[in-house]
Amino acid sequence: MCGRYAFFSPVEAVRRTFALDDVPGLEPRYNIAPTQDVPAVRAGDEGRRAFAMLHWGLVPKWAKERAIGNRMINARAETLAGKPSFRDAFRKRRCLVLADGWYEWQVAAGGKQPWFIRRKDARPFAFAGLWERWQDPAGGSLLESCTIVTTDATESIRKIHDRMPVVLADADWDRWIDTAFSDTDTLSGLLRPFDAQALEAWPVSRQVNAPKNQGPALIARED
Repeated sequence: MCGRYAFFSPVEAVRRTFALDDVPGLEPRYNIAPTQDVPAVRAGDEGRRAFAMLHWGLVPKWAKERAIGNRMINARAETLAGKPSFRDAFRKRRCLVLADGWYEWQVAAGGKQPWFIRRKDARPFAFAGLWERWQDPAGGSLLESCTIVTTDATESIRKIHDRMPVVLADADWDRWIDTAFSDTDTLSGLLRPFDAQALEAWPVSRQVNAPKNQGPALIARED
């Protein structure tokens, strides 16, 4: 699963990596948690990529209340096409959730040990995401929300946790967010574990357990 991650790349690196025309000023965030707004990229006008901030925790358009999103921070790749909560977004509303790394907790004798996982080249990357628009039936404001797609962990991560977020290959970004493409078999083929040799992981402080904690010290190696 993915319940906490980090995104701290400078704006210029974000603009260059994701080929974006416009990126707002972003504060470095080392402990992004569910229910917060998260940076994402989706299809914009004339086929261009567009930056967006989305509520983490997908609220389906048919939901009666917003709180249902608290249980939908992740979506299993294996069941996207069949689950009522995700199948429409899987066909029509896909996004890239931007990240520099994520945390997983390994069961250990002294309690769960958090690990930080990132690309070995330290480049920002994109989780496969789905997004949705929801209108509060009580007359409240419009909410745009998202979920992060997960899959079986790649070999190097399996010792920490058996699931991991889908890290999309750069070459698959445009296909994933293409609103004119809805072949779920082809899309499902993009949701594979990332190359194990391209990832690295190390143990970090349990301070990351509290969402209020922030700062680069959270991703420092703790042996």
